[in-house]
Amino acid sequence: MGTMEGRTALVTGGSRGIGLGIARSLVDRGARVVLTARKADALAEAVDGLGGPDVAVAVPGHAGDAGHRATAVRTAIDTFGSLDMLVGNVGVNPVYGPLTELDLDAFRKILDTNVVSSLGLVQEAWRAWMAEHGGSVLFVASVAGLRSSENIGAYGVSKAAVINLTTQLAVELGPAVRVNAVAPAVVKTRFAGALYEGREAEVAAGYPAGRLGEPRDVGEAAAYLLGDGAGWVTGQTLVLDGGRLSVGR
Repeated sequence: MGTMEGRTALVTGGSRGIGLGIARSLVDRGARVVLTARKADALAEAVDGLGGPDVAVAVPGHAGDAGHRATAVRTAIDTFGSLDMLVGNVGVNPVYGPLTELDLDAFRKILDTNVVSSLGLVQEAWRAWMAEHGGSVLFVASVAGLRSSENIGAYGVSKAAVINLTTQLAVELGPAVRVNAVAPAVVKTRFAGALYEGREAEVAAGYPAGRLGEPRDVGEAAAYLLGDGAGWVTGQTLVLDGGRLSVGR
């Protein structure tokens, strides 16, 4: 994939799980990262684990806050001198059940956090750096955005919107900026715990690869899509599912 020396990435939801896995893969290739999440303590621990302030800094805050997004973008530019890569990983799923019984205020919250804030972050990065200097954007979607998903339909709808957002922005921002997405199936994180904890072997048996995903799996795919090796790839969503969708049931 080549080196990412001298490049800076902003990773939302970067204190743990998939976001931290992506940050690790980028730092391993020489990039500097700015991490955002709501909890300052978790962010501080993540920064330490990545190698400290020479390679990583944290900006605590809520993704839905426009002021926070602006601060995160400005921190990347002021601290490391650029904003070359943007990773929109933030996502919430506070409800579980059928769409027919869904509280609409909860649905609005899901869409605002998972979709609207992601677009807002790209707008901020575009105005502050990428329109003039170029770059690459990666959204973390989900296989839930590609098919029906029992009891997490609202989350799936939001991730389907992220997949389409990827396509739209790839056209609008090209050729200066490439925009792609990854769509993981079940990855072993705290966020996805309800989908596999206590029955991991049973769930993994449905995956041709024979196991569930790890944050590092997503991180390696993200590093490819964000890097120069994917210079002719834009507007695409890479499914990371251990073959699960190929099973067809």
